[in-house]
Amino acid sequence: MQQAPAAVAPAPATAGQNATNATDAVSRFLQERGLLSQAQLESNKFLSSVRDTASDLVLSAMNFLGVPYKRGGNSIDSGFDCSGFTRHIFEKSVGLVLPHRADEQARLSSLMPIKQDELKPGDLVFFNTMRRTFSHVGIYVGEGKFIHAPRTGSAVRVEDMREAYWAKRFTGARRADLGSAVDASTLLR
Repeated sequence: MQQAPAAVAPAPATAGQNATNATDAVSRFLQERGLLSQAQLESNKFLSSVRDTASDLVLSAMNFLGVPYKRGGNSIDSGFDCSGFTRHIFEKSVGLVLPHRADEQARLSSLMPIKQDELKPGDLVFFNTMRRTFSHVGIYVGEGKFIHAPRTGSAVRVEDMREAYWAKRFTGARRADLGSAVDASTLLR
């Protein structure tokens, strides 16, 4: 199992330096995971999309890279199946409880259907991998990539949706109102 990079205690800094340090840490993390090239880092294009609640959700999901796939699994201890993974991330990150099945997540009325060319980090992406629509789900991370728990014998990983296998199986995407989810979770505490 891969582990997330260890946190390093930052030296005291001004508010502006703290923002830069946080950005640098995010940049390093994304670059180490192969999600951000040096060119993207320099253009700052991708970083502008990783500074909101959806980004926190994506970064939370990255902490589970390498956790084994387990059919019906929904925790780090037991492993994850695809929908157990998305359910866990959304519940722990933003307090939004999703159904356990991928097709039920796709049909959830509180999630808004979106077009593939409108994807943003944190959106759910669905695929037909078992000869039925919405049979697989992952979380869009940006730049055409998504994180998911793929199949037995594998582990949580990031893949490119533009690869032929995924491109021909894409069946839709959904977006949660993360602002409302965060507001609701704070009311429950």
